[in-house]
Amino acid sequence: MKDIREMLGRVAAGELSVEEAVLELKKEPFTEAGFDDLGFAKLDTHRKLRQGIAEVIYGAGKTPEQIVGIVEAMKKRGQEVILMTRVEEEKAKAVREGLGEKFSDGGGFRYYKDARIGVCGEFPEKDGVGTVVVATGGTSDIPVAEEAALTAEALGNQVVRLYDVGVAGLHRLVSHMDEIMNARVIIAIAGMEGALASVIGGLADCPVIAVPTSVGYGASFHGVSALLSMLNSCASGVSVVNIDNGFGAGYLASMINHMRG
Repeated sequence: MKDIREMLGRVAAGELSVEEAVLELKKEPFTEAGFDDLGFAKLDTHRKLRQGIAEVIYGAGKTPEQIVGIVEAMKKRGQEVILMTRVEEEKAKAVREGLGEKFSDGGGFRYYKDARIGVCGEFPEKDGVGTVVVATGGTSDIPVAEEAALTAEALGNQVVRLYDVGVAGLHRLVSHMDEIMNARVIIAIAGMEGALASVIGGLADCPVIAVPTSVGYGASFHGVSALLSMLNSCASGVSVVNIDNGFGAGYLASMINHMRG
């Protein structure tokens, strides 16, 4: 605290710019002041300052009680939007009940079944530079796509969904050329052979984030075939995240869409 006071004094005296002070604060998370120790979890309270986005709760493997405890700690720290990923429906019901016991509004909890995402709080204003387009090869890819889309929306992005526009019927994709050409970043989600990312990568002038899904018959190897196809894309400007990682794609898309200058 003494160091922070001294830093603010230097800012007030004109000896240190605001930007330099923010940089110094970003570099100071490595003390107990940078996290809340809940026993079963150490909440990274410094992450929003350091990365621009607060911590997200990964629900798989956590009990409802642990999730509720983390949400409560985040709310005490003033976090307005809390995102929970990979939360199964039965667990979500228990989380809703737990939050209802602690908060009069149930923590403002909403659950999106397809995406397996829970959200506390209202989505923020859309302050991204442009539009994030989320496209899927087929309807079977929608659960992963919704994880990506809802993540991007929870981080303040305008999202356009283009579902079931895979290469087996290419005319379905090219009928949306305006959305593709006007996007700031595109998330291309596909299983089977994963060709959608290469096709979109050859059409768009923006970054394309490819998401392989575990959708497909035996030789798709639960998404490995799509992953390798996307990694070997001949289209420039295509990056790839892990199999079924809609959250990672939505997060990265938000980072790109909030870059200015």
